Amino acid sequence: MRVITGTARGRKLKTPENYDIRPTTDNVKEAVFNILQFDIEGRRVLDLFAGTGQLGIEALSRGAAEAVFVDEDRESVRIVKENLRTCGMSAPVFQTDALDFLRSCGKFDLIFVDPPYDAGLYGPVLKTINSVDKLSDGGIIICEARRETELPEMAPPYVRKKEYRYGKVKICLYTKEADA
Repeated sequence: MRVITGTARGRKLKTPENYDIRPTTDNVKEAVFNILQFDIEGRRVLDLFAGTGQLGIEALSRGAAEAVFVDEDRESVRIVKENLRTCGMSAPVFQTDALDFLRSCGKFDLIFVDPPYDAGLYGPVLKTINSVDKLSDGGIIICEARRETELPEMAPPYVRKKEYRYGKVKICLYTKEADA
């Protein structure tokens, strides 16, 4: 697993030895960043359920102004911190529950939501983002799920835009429409 492009291009990222963490594959990560290519620079990014931190690190490498990493697992937090050091980056890394974090944090321009597939967290996380309004106008949420997982709609001004399928994985893009 490597950083695809940007300032940390080619840097090898540490992955967990026990594989309780399911890192996004390089093919899916590349597809996600092709979708986002013009929506990263200068943005404030949240890597929720960070795992190895590769999505937030890739965003930083591509010019994001800031990334915040959140994971409940102690080993994941350690790996994220190590991967940030490897890439010569610094960013806040929080070991906490994702829903608790969302209730107390500021707004973000780009939010990656990639919880453990069978944890039943997609609905509660998206509902919390919606209800406490954690996305800036014009912001983007990227959810990664199993292909067969039905991801929920969000209440306005949040809109589910498009789904992309890559083998067994589905990427769902949500946006927050700017106030009219």
